[in-house]
Parts: sequence; structure tokens; C-alpha cells
Amino acid sequence: MTVSADPRSFLYRDALSPDAALRLTAETLGAADDGELYLQYRKAEAFGFDDGRLKTASYDTNAGFGLRAVSGEMTAFAHANELSEAAIRRAGETMALIDPSKGAKAPPPQGNNRHLYTDADPLDLVPFADKVNLCQTIDAAARARDPRVAQVSVGLSGTWSVVEIVRPDGFVATDVRPLVRLNIQIVVEQNGRRETGSFGIGGRYLYERLMEPAVWNRGIDEALAQALVNLESVAAPAGEMTVLLGPGWPGVLLHEAIGHGLEGDFNRKGTSAFSGRIGERVAAPGVTVVDDGSLADRRGSLSIDDEGTPTRETVLIEDGILKGYMQDRLNARLMGVAATGNGRRESFAHAPMPRMTNTFMKDGTDDPAELLSRVKTGIFAKSFGGGQVDIVSGKFVFSCTEAYRIENGKLGAPIKGATLIGDGPTVLTKVLGIGNDFALDEGIGVCGKGGQSVPAGVGQPTLLVDGLTVGGTAA
Repeated sequence: MTVSADPRSFLYRDALSPDAALRLTAETLGAADDGELYLQYRKAEAFGFDDGRLKTASYDTNAGFGLRAVSGEMTAFAHANELSEAAIRRAGETMALIDPSKGAKAPPPQGNNRHLYTDADPLDLVPFADKVNLCQTIDAAARARDPRVAQVSVGLSGTWSVVEIVRPDGFVATDVRPLVRLNIQIVVEQNGRRETGSFGIGGRYLYERLMEPAVWNRGIDEALAQALVNLESVAAPAGEMTVLLGPGWPGVLLHEAIGHGLEGDFNRKGTSAFSGRIGERVAAPGVTVVDDGSLADRRGSLSIDDEGTPTRETVLIEDGILKGYMQDRLNARLMGVAATGNGRRESFAHAPMPRMTNTFMKDGTDDPAELLSRVKTGIFAKSFGGGQVDIVSGKFVFSCTEAYRIENGKLGAPIKGATLIGDGPTVLTKVLGIGNDFALDEGIGVCGKGGQSVPAGVGQPTLLVDGLTVGGTAA
């Protein structure tokens, strides 16, 4: 299949032209402080390989627009899965219900021509048979690795999206967004006991990178190693203890425990544990946390956010001091600060809100081995599964998918069923050491907020935390 040289052709066809989009946006949003017409075309596919055969294969495309008018704190929003003048004009009737603007119009975002990832469509560049063959090859290789392998599941998925933001002031910005992901899950069985290990990798690039044997072989090795470790696991201890968090994906704890609490809407409304605390010490010295949507090819990155604002590095906490929040346009304007490129939406059918992109703690100076040697009794959490957080209190609960006892400065037996319980603001003040081994996650994060899901990235170096509550299974 030949892809059009201009991805915008997926947005503008017989029923809508770029000139008409500009004209209708100016007409329907003329009375508002701010707002935009958000156009989107998206195609997606997913393959599920299970029990040695292809179990699921899906492919779908959709297109539509979201029209938003903002006046003060009030938002009018309408959407439709039809890219036509008539549909936009109908949506404009909803915009007329909003109070006319009494103040100055919000200025447009700063324009730029930066591209953080390829425009190419990953779905069309690789034949269907090659994608199925990749899943089959991974399945066979994983089963051949170890006689204890009882089950292998392989998931391969990709999306390609074209978005355009059209504003009533004439500002237009376009972004073409690829996203791919590979997941491998291995179940091992020994003496009637079954345990699971998993690995995932992805980003805003093409399938080609996932199809490299070095990449998927590493995925098999890591998923199998985790499963075999869990075969040897013993019941997790319970109580308050020192916790050593591994680098990379364990940053998801930071994402949940403090990341949401640093989003602009919660702070404007005063419902976050961090509200009104700019300039205060909220973390131990050495703790620097940033959100950066401008990293090339990363899952959580965007060349521009879903309001047209260029993404950037936003320093949230610097050396333990709270410096700022992540902002979309609405909350930034009402708080009298600049938008930070964090206005995100799941699709054209959703209004934007302040969301994380890639949120991580920066490197420290400590040797990870030395941090381990400091722990007399505790646990090492290498990988996490799901977690949840209460934004107001910052309280969180996280389950560990791979963890170990620490005894006298050395790793002990792997443990099963450990959960970490605490609250984000307190955890940050209990950081005793920050490793020099910073890593980002492999590119599998999905962040949920207000019923919307978006891809996100996390990261951190090895982190030594004093006094987290561990919910275990040991008596």
C-alpha cells in the first residue's frame, strides 16, 4: 500500500478542507477566551499469540474531531467521528452556550518545526505475515529455552495517528505519531508450582526495532529469568522496613505517588498534597524530579501536546524544593503561569487536561552496591505491577512482581506477594540515597486519569528509602 506523501490528506478529504477548518474554527470559537479544533485520524492493530498459535488479530481505523471553547473556568466541548463542515458547524452550536469572553484572548502556542519521531507508518511497512512470524519465532524460542516453560504469550501492537490543532487566531500545528509495543509473558512450572515473568518494550518508532533478534531475545531472557526467580520465592515479610528500589520501571511508583499530585488542575483547585507549596522543601536533598516530553522516540514523548504547545523539560522538584507543576493551557492561564506542554487527551473524543509525559527522578551520586550494603534488613524491589493512588492524600499501594529480601547488606531469597504502602509526600522525605545508575523504563507505561488513558514514560536511578510499609504474606 502506498502512503500519501502528505499525512494531512487523512484529515482533509471531500467533506473538509484546511481553509474550511480555519474559517469554521474562527466562526465557532470567536466569543471564547481560548479553544481549538482538534482533528485526528488513527489506525491501530494488535496481535495476540497464545498456546503456540495466533489467537487474536485486530485492525481498525477511526477519525473525528473535538471542538472546544474555553471562557474563564468554563469549557464547552463537542466531538464527532465525522470530518465534515456540517458536523463541525453542528458542534459549534454547543460552543455558543458558553459565556462570551470578557478578557483578553489567550495567545497561541509558540510554533516550532521540531520532530521527535518518524512520520512513517509502522503498520504499513511490515507485511502481516512477518508480524505473525515474529510472534511465532518468539514463542518457539522461549519454549526452547527451558523445559520448565509451560506457557508463552506474545503481544505485538502498533498505532499511527495524524493530529492537527486549528485555532481561531489562525494557528495550525500538525503531528504524526507512531507507537509500537512488544510484550512477552512466560509461565514456568516445577513440582506443581506455576509462576510468571514478563517483559515489554516499545516507543515512537517502527516495528523494525522490535524485530531485531537482540531485542526480542533479551525480552525472552528477562521474562524467563523473572519467572524462574519467582519459582524460588518465599512469602514476603510484613511491616515497616527499609526498601531499595531498582532503576528504571520502579519509577512508576514516583509517577503514581507524586506525579499526579504535581499536575496543574489538582493544584489550582487546592486538592493536591502539594497545593500552595512552591518554594518549599518537599523531598530529601538530592531529589530532582522532572517531566520531559521532548525525549526522542520515547513512548511518553510528543513533539507538541494536544493543544499545540511544544513539549519540554519541566523541573518539578529540584534538590528537594518544589519548583512547579505540569500545566495545560487552561490551568496555566488561571494560575498565571506558562503552559508546559502537558495538555493531553486520549483521542478527539476527549477534552485535554494536564497529564504527565515522561516523568522521572534524575541521577544521584551513590554507588548502587554501596546503597545495598547499607541495608541491614529490608527488601529490594526490582519490578512492579499495578498500583493506585489517592491524589488528595498521596497514599499509594503497589504490588511487586520481582523482589528480594535484603539481609546484612546482601540480596537474600526472592519474595512473593509483597506490596508497598505509603504516601508520596512522605516517601520523598525518606530518601536516604540516590544511585548513579539512572534508567528510563522500556516503554510500556499507560497512565489513567479522569477516564482517559495515554502512553507515558517513567524512570529513576536505584533509590534507598527508609521506612516504607511492606504488606506481605508471611505470618
